[in-house]
Amino acid sequence: MRVALPMLTLVPGLSGGSETYARELCRALARVGRHDYETLVSTLAPDAGGGLPTAVATGYRASTTTSGRLRAMGAAALHPGALRERLTGADVVHYPLTVPVPPVERPTVLTLLDVQHLDRPELFPRGERLFRRLAYDRAARRADRVVVISEWVRHRVTERLGLDPDRVDAIHLGVDHERFTPDPGVGREPFLLYPARPWPHKNHGRLLEAFALLRAERPELRLVLTGVGHDSARLPPGVEAPGGVPQRELVALYRRAAALVFPSLYEGFGLPPVEAMACGCPVAASNEGSLPEVVGDAAVLFDPHDPAAIAAGVSDALGRSAELSALGVVRAARFTWDATARAHDRVYELAAGA
Repeated sequence: MRVALPMLTLVPGLSGGSETYARELCRALARVGRHDYETLVSTLAPDAGGGLPTAVATGYRASTTTSGRLRAMGAAALHPGALRERLTGADVVHYPLTVPVPPVERPTVLTLLDVQHLDRPELFPRGERLFRRLAYDRAARRADRVVVISEWVRHRVTERLGLDPDRVDAIHLGVDHERFTPDPGVGREPFLLYPARPWPHKNHGRLLEAFALLRAERPELRLVLTGVGHDSARLPPGVEAPGGVPQRELVALYRRAAALVFPSLYEGFGLPPVEAMACGCPVAASNEGSLPEVVGDAAVLFDPHDPAAIAAGVSDALGRSAELSALGVVRAARFTWDATARAHDRVYELAAGA
């Protein structure tokens, strides 16, 4: 069976967790997949196929700006032409980045990471809500199979979009266990780590309030915020924002941090807690969204709406450091990209009626 994976909308460095998912899925399919695959990528991400046979769509006007991206997607949707011809040999087409460009007339699989625009509309400007309703919701209703990244998202998708649960498949994401590993030779340092861009649902404001409470009791404690977009000049004492960091540096931070604190208000999966656990880092995380499903009993959960509860959760995690480190390594071992890829293969077969 031939499976095509169009990833024209991927913009390196801008797509967040969806970029990690798409790239790692391709790498894993190249290792363990049992079908024939081909990816269709833009000139901005010619390496996104991760070892799969790849065609670069020079006719797709990829852009790094929001307006440019919308124009490119609109043109590909209205006039698919040569882009669609690239996919004519596929038995199944999977859109891992949700937006179905170019559209095709054959069995389709679509990945929907979450429905945050429906669950938390106040966090999105009107234009983006409209775009997601058109590009995400309508596409999900038309797809033969819909892949989601947790059982929690599966519940939200079926409730919000009215999809038949039998055609929605929950597949957990994975972790690269060759990169994200503990290092017994590295000691824990007195800082908390939160790797997240300052998007509204990431809840940085309440985290800073909680950190002030923690620092009153532990003046040596620091907070490190990775990810682009933080205003270092406006951060309180003890808080550092090194910006976007390469993966090797993030791994080093996981190995050195006293704990990962993850106060997000909404997550379809939540990769950083699993990456941290794989590195032996104790985790204190929000009890919202998919996070309880993902971290299980290997992390301390707290109410992310209450700064005092966040502070108490972090204190608990710091006091249980050795225990949580051991539990986390075991928990993280459950999540592998090879398992993710094999589960996708089963979905492709269902979509094709095989």
